[in-house]
Amino acid sequence: MKNNNRLIIFIILSMYTINATSQLQSMDWQIAYHKEETGQPDKWFTAQVPGAVQLDVMRGEQYAQPWWYGDNFHQFDWMESWYFTYKTHFKKPALKSGERLFFFSKGIDYQFKIYLNNQKIWEQEGMFTYVDLDLTNYLERENELKIVVMPIPTIGVMFEKGKETYRQNARESAKPAVSYGWDWHPRLVTRGIWDETGLIVRNQSHLSDVNVDYILNAALTNADISLEIEGNEIAGKGIRWVLKDPEGKIVVEKQLQLNEDNSSIHHSLHEIKLWWPNGYGDPSLYTSDVFLLDKNERIVEQHTRKIGFRKVRLIVNEKLREESSFPKTRSVAPISLEINNRRIFAKGSNWVHPELFVGLITPELYRKQLILAKEANFNILRIWGGGITNKEVFYDICDELGIMVWQEFPLACNNYTDDDKYLKVLEQEARSIIGRIRKHPCLAIWSGGNELFNSWSGMTDQSFALRLLNRLCYELDRHTPFIYTSPLYGIGHGHYLFYDKNRDEDVFQWMARAENTAYTEFAVPAAANVEVLKSFIPDEELYPPKLNTAWESHHAMGAWQADSWLDMPTLEKYFGKIKTVEKLVAYSQLLQCEGLKFIYEEARRQKPYCSMALSWCYQEPWPSAANNSLINWPNEIKPAYHHVANACRPVLASARIPKFEWNAGEVLSCDLYMLNDSYRSLEKSKMEVVMQYDDKEILLLTWDCPAADSSRNIEGPAATIVIPAMKRDLFTLSLKVKGKPEYNSSYLLLYSGEKIKRHLPSEAYYRGETEFSYNE
Repeated sequence: MKNNNRLIIFIILSMYTINATSQLQSMDWQIAYHKEETGQPDKWFTAQVPGAVQLDVMRGEQYAQPWWYGDNFHQFDWMESWYFTYKTHFKKPALKSGERLFFFSKGIDYQFKIYLNNQKIWEQEGMFTYVDLDLTNYLERENELKIVVMPIPTIGVMFEKGKETYRQNARESAKPAVSYGWDWHPRLVTRGIWDETGLIVRNQSHLSDVNVDYILNAALTNADISLEIEGNEIAGKGIRWVLKDPEGKIVVEKQLQLNEDNSSIHHSLHEIKLWWPNGYGDPSLYTSDVFLLDKNERIVEQHTRKIGFRKVRLIVNEKLREESSFPKTRSVAPISLEINNRRIFAKGSNWVHPELFVGLITPELYRKQLILAKEANFNILRIWGGGITNKEVFYDICDELGIMVWQEFPLACNNYTDDDKYLKVLEQEARSIIGRIRKHPCLAIWSGGNELFNSWSGMTDQSFALRLLNRLCYELDRHTPFIYTSPLYGIGHGHYLFYDKNRDEDVFQWMARAENTAYTEFAVPAAANVEVLKSFIPDEELYPPKLNTAWESHHAMGAWQADSWLDMPTLEKYFGKIKTVEKLVAYSQLLQCEGLKFIYEEARRQKPYCSMALSWCYQEPWPSAANNSLINWPNEIKPAYHHVANACRPVLASARIPKFEWNAGEVLSCDLYMLNDSYRSLEKSKMEVVMQYDDKEILLLTWDCPAADSSRNIEGPAATIVIPAMKRDLFTLSLKVKGKPEYNSSYLLLYSGEKIKRHLPSEAYYRGETEFSYNE
């Protein structure tokens, strides 16, 4: 029966067990390496779990540290073809009647075999599928558990410096391709136990799945909730379900006696509080507690998860420009996010894992970086397909903070094979990923992977891997949108430079001509903060930047193009000869601040046809001398972060400035806007446009900005001035809104003339403050 007025959403609650007999027990591990799978290691080292095989050997054999200093990371190159074995010993525990002992791991990278007392009990390819093994029937009084990690996946493509072909070795596996080397990531293919791992005691009777369905009415005010219980030997047991609202008030409390014909609970909940993304409302979360009870109604297990009620769709962008009314095989893809029946302008960035050795990622690091994303006025992060699927706590924090997640599967920039062996592994990994993430209200988009429809990847929507992923997402999570890849037709990736020497254009010029429904990758590079550079570049290499030094190996040159990512020719074009590393960093970061600010604001000025702006990239997994990130490794904010945060404010005054560099006598004419992504109406306001240069200030225009409806931009007049002769090389255009200083914006521009004095902005500029002053 077709019903267009109702929405069905399916969630699986992953189980978090808190009774004392079911806690994960950590283990003491050792590690060794050997050339052949059955080889006997000469020596064993203490292993850190979670961690990585490279780091354990580094500590055990006293390699040069830190591993990221200079070119120390090359110490790990030899390990790719070797086997690594973890081992641990434990005594058989005193199990009570009905108890079983399990080995549980949330992640082992990448292909491995598990032995208990020299008997193989499991083997697996894939790092995103949890391992959950009942050891009870194999136990002896003293036990030895071993995990043999296989060499890295490869198809035999050899490494060539300066080329990205080595990542083709990942095209027949679900191993994240980034570790084979990228323009911001060294060739360093990680392996090892990378997530929580240990022993766990469970009752013979235990829950395996708690499935929650809910149906929202058309007004999104009521939810008809269904709870489905699955487990092992649970017939005759009791279930108590308690649901608390975001304030902790119990809104549902029901009990059920389980049997073969009765394993579900139903309830109609009224006046629900919806989950909203950052900037559009509260990310309201309910707490669901499911208790498994014995015959005396004592708690055997307790499983706790958060639930967020929300509806998500990808819809056709407004004012879509179609060339024909006839059916056709390719059209501009729908990429406008609608949450709870409201269009959302998606503002954010591309997330790459914040540690190269992903076993080192902690909940604390996730939280710090995600809070920064929220404070930057972001509401979405694209989890790039070349990297990992994040640990569970990442999605928990996104739920809490209202950060939507665009989740890609582990495919990137390769033509992934149609081979049955690969597809079997991909299906296993995809089912695990979908089953784990679909319960999170933060999930907004599934994507097959990164840049798969292009000349260097060569995939199409007929590629078996993408057809498989589409089917699995429909089967397991049909109400979350799925796209095959990014970019699709109408979506933009790039540009990645402030100045394009081939076009002789800066970012202000090409971006204003761009016409995309979404900009899901764009960038302006910058050098790392000075103190970050000093932390990994030897003193004798610090300045000037040169090839065959840490500058090159940490991506400042020869990473993407010959000069990227530092791009010294562009810096010298605008600022002349640069004599110190401090000025190099300051000028480089100035371009990143102004370039990214312009792109974010221009994408918003193109609303409603454009609906999304995601920079490349948010952070980095190791210290880069120069790249496109907003946050230096390990968690150091670059100045562009503050300017991007300003550009992503819900409401702001904005100007479309034709270019960055100006000469005396040229006519500067800029279109004015009041940008509004909020769902509140704007009152009338008065905007002043002021040019500041050489300690002078000129009023260009006063605009009486009219009122505007919610989530609508206001386009104003053009402010025009003939550029006067100047003594200093930097000047600003400031937009000041009377009575609304939180809407103010400013733009730093370059004046090129004879006998000018070169100055840097003050420290306040690099903190994102809109009032400009020079650093004398």
